Amino acid sequence: MRLSDQFGYDLTLSDRDAAAAWNDTVTAFLAHAKSTPQHLEACLAAAPDFALVHATRGLFCLLLGRREMIATARECLETARLSDRREPVTARERAVLEALDGWLQGFPTRTADILDAALTSYPADALLMKLVHAVRFVLGDAAGMRASVEGVLAAYDETHPAYGYLLGCQAFTLEETGEYRLAEACGRRGLEFSPDDAWGLHAVAHVHDMTGRSEEGASWLETHPDGWAHCNNFGYHVWWHLALMYLDKGDADRALRLYDAEVRKDKSDDYRDISNAASLLMRLELEGVNVGARWDELALLSDKRAEDGCNVFADLHYLLALLNGGRRMGADRLLTGLRERAKTETDIGCVTARAGLPTGLGLEQYRKGNYASAFTLLTSARDRLFMVGGSHAQRDVFERITIEAALRAGFSQEAETLITSRTRKRGALDSFGEQRLKMCEKMRRAEKVMEDDGLRATGSL
Repeated sequence: MRLSDQFGYDLTLSDRDAAAAWNDTVTAFLAHAKSTPQHLEACLAAAPDFALVHATRGLFCLLLGRREMIATARECLETARLSDRREPVTARERAVLEALDGWLQGFPTRTADILDAALTSYPADALLMKLVHAVRFVLGDAAGMRASVEGVLAAYDETHPAYGYLLGCQAFTLEETGEYRLAEACGRRGLEFSPDDAWGLHAVAHVHDMTGRSEEGASWLETHPDGWAHCNNFGYHVWWHLALMYLDKGDADRALRLYDAEVRKDKSDDYRDISNAASLLMRLELEGVNVGARWDELALLSDKRAEDGCNVFADLHYLLALLNGGRRMGADRLLTGLRERAKTETDIGCVTARAGLPTGLGLEQYRKGNYASAFTLLTSARDRLFMVGGSHAQRDVFERITIEAALRAGFSQEAETLITSRTRKRGALDSFGEQRLKMCEKMRRAEKVMEDDGLRATGSL
């Protein structure tokens, strides 16, 4: 006899303990809880032939963006297929197997499409919903994330066990597509049903960031500590958001203290943790803050990841660490990898060619002090940078570097154009934009003085 999951869908399971562990796995995944691996292992121990848990584990491995996890993901797929041959799985479960296969072939876009197609038949499945959300986030597909969530809204109501988590995902998609007022309301509403939804909590913080409300953003996060205390390393990302709020408020010392005590509390080489750290250090340096030797630790870890080639967003942050940490050979190896992958006919090849490689080369030129070249390269990929994945807030570090390159190259008009465009997308002017606009004005006044013939030195022979 087959059992059903917490959403009412059939599982190829007959062991109740395994089914309970599976439900716990999914709920923990929705909450970004550090207990997710433990629940998953408990399910595997109770039902080693459960194909869905193997396939889901494989997708979890690929979402980590680590080269060594690709082999593990392949093993997961092979085990899931073997289980399917022994006892045929449901169509819903098979979709997850096919999604894993698509990514392993080099096409996470196919993975997202397969999962979205399954959602049309199983719209109340919050696992499928969250997996699509995660994959499209990695792809930088904000519109796709929003369409996916909105496509299943009718299948949820306040009695659905994952209703709050769905609203958290919806809040994030609304924020990433510029609907800031709706996003904030949706995120707050979701937390009423799922107080441990760190994703929804952080979606509201994104709204504060994008609308220049750093004071409110800091208060929001500091008054909801239980909202992410249970988290895996996603908790470090929430601390990163709080550090950004303080930096925007002009309190760089507090941002640095948060970096040391929380953002890099666990000095892991997870690309998301390194991205948080490299991004924050870069922002601090752009504000003239001396970050000391903090780049060294990031550069050492990034050097070992320079040839992973699993995630362009990760590669660009590794590159920031390598360039600023003085590891020239590591940076060269990473850039060589980008050049090679740009030639491949895979999803990552396309992203690398259109956005990753020119951005990486621009970062290299910026570090060398060739600001005009850096500006040219960075702006050539600017409109496609979303393809590397992540959020607007995360990619903003590259926007800031581009603006800084323009200013240092003496391109005041171009810098002002970028700041105006950035502000329009964000919805409000933040302290970075405000300060750089003042710089542009000073530069223009200086240019007018230089061009004033009446002020030129004159003399007679």
